[in-house]
Amino acid sequence: MRSTRYAILIANRKTGAVRRFTISRRLLLCALISAVGIIVTPLLLGLGAKTAGEAELAGLRLTNEILRLENESYREATGELTGQIASLQTVLTQLGEQAQLDPATKAAIDKLPALLRARAMGGGATRIDPALARAVSGSPESTFGILSDLLGVLEDRLATVKTKIEGQQALARATPSIWPLIPRWLSSGFGMRPDPFTGRPDFHYGLDISADHGTPVKATADGTVESAEYSGNYGNAVLISHGFGIATRFGHLSRFAVRPGQTVKRGDVIGFVGATGRATNTHLHYEILLNGQPINPLRLLARP
Repeated sequence: MRSTRYAILIANRKTGAVRRFTISRRLLLCALISAVGIIVTPLLLGLGAKTAGEAELAGLRLTNEILRLENESYREATGELTGQIASLQTVLTQLGEQAQLDPATKAAIDKLPALLRARAMGGGATRIDPALARAVSGSPESTFGILSDLLGVLEDRLATVKTKIEGQQALARATPSIWPLIPRWLSSGFGMRPDPFTGRPDFHYGLDISADHGTPVKATADGTVESAEYSGNYGNAVLISHGFGIATRFGHLSRFAVRPGQTVKRGDVIGFVGATGRATNTHLHYEILLNGQPINPLRLLARP
């Protein structure tokens, strides 16, 4: 069967000439499809480009929002780190102020054996952590990294300084650094002397401090009363343990003001001057013992 054919007439208005074209339905359909494609394709391309632009804009807006949130989180984190660093620096400053000792106590501590001082305060000087140098003078990848490093260094430093200062303060409290009473004079010093009863050479293990009967006797450092009892030649005697191997003994007391096991502070009254035991007159016998061995109390006492 032959396909349907169509006639197309084209007339020229000026000349009146008419031209006749015959075309099959298939060819006509192809021509119409081509024309539609020419018109529709640019429209579709434009619509696609518009859609892609809108998607790209939405993506940029999302990225910007993410960056904004990250920036806010960064500022919050760095602000928190900065606050913590400032707090630690304040604590370190306060600890440094607390570490200041009165001259008499400092002088007494300085005269203790170096080994005892090192053991009490945790060894030598604080080592500067290399991370501090990196955090302060280096150039890490970010400010956040610098602050994190510095915070860690300050936390370590705080722990070290706190340990040292606590040890120093404990040693300061345990160091006999004051006179047990205001002396009228020293009737006998530490070391060899003639025995007051026999006249023969004898080693004296403390100081004999002349004072009126009943004069209050004070603890020369913080500690715990080990004993408060009559003790042979010492008469009524008080023995106080201060820690770190340091102890003090007070002899020839007329009476006690403390009991065994009692905690005392430097300056607390522990008894009263007398002449009990092996004594020729009213006075206080005062000893300082280090690891059980008597040392010259004048090593730790300032001149009265």
